[in-house]
Amino acid sequence: MKIKWPFLILAILATICIGSIGISIAEKSILGIVVAIIILFGIMGFGFTQKKKWREAGKLG
Repeated sequence: MKIKWPFLILAILATICIGSIGISIAEKSILGIVVAIIILFGIMGFGFTQKKKWREAGKLG
């Protein structure tokens, strides 16, 4: 099985965003929470679109 590096990087970035949400909650920073959630949705949305494109192109095997 071959590692699909773009998806691994996106998963790591999403995990960092989820951690940032927790840190922002601990710091009671509403702005931090909102920014982290927006970035998380952007990363996940981009990942799902890329996965769909790769699947249609037959690259996911």
